[in-house]
Order: sequence, then structure tokens, then C-alpha cells
Amino acid sequence: MALWLVMIFVLLIAGPVLNLASGRASLRADWRTASNRSAGLAPDPASHPGAVVQVYASRAFSWRGAFSDHTWLAIKPQGADRYTRYEVIGWFRSTGHSVVSASDQRAPDAEWFGASPRVIRDIRGAAADAIIAKLPAAIAAYPFGDTYTVWPGPNSNTFLAYVGRAIPELRLTLPSTAIGKDFVPLSQAVSRTPSGEGMQLSLFGVLGVLAGRDEGLELNLLGLVTGIDFARPAIKLPGIGRVPGDR
Repeated sequence: MALWLVMIFVLLIAGPVLNLASGRASLRADWRTASNRSAGLAPDPASHPGAVVQVYASRAFSWRGAFSDHTWLAIKPQGADRYTRYEVIGWFRSTGHSVVSASDQRAPDAEWFGASPRVIRDIRGAAADAIIAKLPAAIAAYPFGDTYTVWPGPNSNTFLAYVGRAIPELRLTLPSTAIGKDFVPLSQAVSRTPSGEGMQLSLFGVLGVLAGRDEGLELNLLGLVTGIDFARPAIKLPGIGRVPGDR
């Protein structure tokens, strides 16, 4: 039993330790000097008048990045000249406002305090317009607008997972490294996955199992996910994500 416990601990912590050792995450990050420049991943509204919905992920800030991604959603309705970026920002809680941020002042594909983003979902045209029409109701119904907890949630990834479940057309598969995506109230311990293509059992995002066509099979222990993707063959490792990685 002791050997098994040691092996499980090594499996859970090896990825985060590697992220710190390789510089993929940094304990010395300073939010005051970190870059928030555009990564050039969002279509320019001037040359792309059609509707756009994009979901992004990047490494979380500071030590959190050793374990988890931060995810957000950016939309541009047809004919709009700018994007609106939706995400949960934890420090908003101290201002007495909702932790859900909706901003058209920040680039939709801006780096998350120095961490380069990647696109994990990209929808255009009429399909994007249909999703955008449902978004206000989904955001208004988010039950944790005044609550934020880094671990196990609710946090930024809990918000995106909620939006995915509320709008199945989004077909949202979040990275296995998006800690908080599996956080659900006990009354919803058995629920659909954010993609709408599978089912999951989750105890407050701390312990659970998930199976779905898009997600594959995931085992969640203390919020850290190990799994296998059958549709796009890869294994999923805590802190590392997909190996080989394509999103």
C-alpha cells in the first residue's frame, strides 16, 4: 500500500515539478511587468466581418501554471468592430463585483500575464452567431459569480465548463490541465461533460471520473487529471496535459 501511495504521489507531482524546472511555469513571475500583448490568433474584424467564437487556454499565472491552465472565451458578432472577452478573474472578488469579466478593451488573444495562449475552439459564421445569441443567458445563470477559489474551484475553468454545458452547440472540450473544470455542486455530481458528448462523476472537482467521445477517459484525483484520448490518440498527464499535444 505504501508503494502504491508513493507511485501515485510521484505521478501527480512529476508534471508540475517538470514545468517549474523547464521554465514553463515560474515562481518569480511579476504581474506588473508581465506581457499582455496580442498573440495574433484572432481574425481581424476589419477583414473578417463574420461572427467568431474562440476559446483560449494558456498557463495560469505564477506557481499555478505548474499545475493548471487559465481559459477564456472571446466573441465577435457579425459586423462588430471588436471582440468581447469573457473570463473569471479572481481578484475581482475583493472589489465587491462579480468575478466574471466582460471586456472589449483587452485583446481577445492577449497573453495571460506572459503566457502564450492557444486556441482550443474556433467557430465562425452562422454557428458562431447561434452560440453568441445564447451566451448572455448562460452567463447570467452562472451560479458562482461572487465566488472564486483557486483549488478545486469554482474558478475560471469552472466558468468555461459551465458555459459549455449550458450551450451544447459550443462542443467545448477543455484541456485536462484546466483545474476547476470538473467542479460541480454535489447535487450535480453526475452530469454531462462540458462537450455534451459524455458523462462524468465528480465530487467537488477533487475526485471523479469522466468518459466521453471528445474527452476520452479521465481520472481526477485532487483536481489533477490522468487519462487517455482515443479519438486523437494521446495520454493525459497531470500538469503536462496531452502527450503528444495538439491543443
